[in-house]
Amino acid sequence: MFIEVDDLSHNYNPDSKPKEYTLKDINFTVAKGEFVGLVGHTGSGKSTLVQTLNGLVEPTEGQIIIDGQDIVASDDLNEVRRKVGLVFQYPEHQLFEETVFSDIAFGPKNLGIEEEEIKKRVKKALELVSLDYESFKDKSPFRLSGGQQRRVAIAGVLAMEPEVLILDEPTAGLDPKARRDLLKEIMKLQQEFSLTIILISHRMEEIAQLADKVLVLKDGELVLQGKPEYVFEQDQFLKDSNLGVPQVTAILQQLKAKGFTIKSDIFTVEEAKREILKALRG
Repeated sequence: MFIEVDDLSHNYNPDSKPKEYTLKDINFTVAKGEFVGLVGHTGSGKSTLVQTLNGLVEPTEGQIIIDGQDIVASDDLNEVRRKVGLVFQYPEHQLFEETVFSDIAFGPKNLGIEEEEIKKRVKKALELVSLDYESFKDKSPFRLSGGQQRRVAIAGVLAMEPEVLILDEPTAGLDPKARRDLLKEIMKLQQEFSLTIILISHRMEEIAQLADKVLVLKDGELVLQGKPEYVFEQDQFLKDSNLGVPQVTAILQQLKAKGFTIKSDIFTVEEAKREILKALRG
């Protein structure tokens, strides 16, 4: 497996008695190129977990193996952070340079990469998020739309050429069109470059439609994991965990409970429409 997390626990205050764990006994694996959805209520430990994967937080206990390297024991955190790119929630708040080019180039410059290679990386990163290099490179990032700012922030991480891309609520605060467009770009990245992606989202529709695997956190513990079809069948368990299921799935589950012979492991409106018509026709 490309990522292996074994018996991972974290306590921000190790001297506390009793010990108060933010993460407790987390175990999961991620295959190379897999798209993983990470869900959980506020305070469940999602952000802490992904920060341990990026080396920003050193866990109190356990192992994290990425591409054969134990990153907890590693002395080269710069290499860990190059390999595992983390895009925080509202990443546009982290834009700070005068131009789009300078902002995206900041990370590669810190790696000591030569100017010509940096230019290539910035151009490629902008193209990957569907922003034209010549049109945007000299613009101030602060004069762009919210959706464009977020794309520039993501491009800054992509310019580091990570093998794992972690996105913490990437569509938060965007209007529906900008949200749909950004999700399409994320899917394109995963499919074209076999990027391993971990997506945190409270929008179950996004997780259901994009993820190969879903991880559910509750109070710092990994309480459920599996394919979306399996996870979202556990509707009562998810409700007890202060989570829901995709709206389409909820409607199909209600019809199933009323006696209709119908599949409920469906996550798109078009598929649901076909399934409902099929059930009505008998």
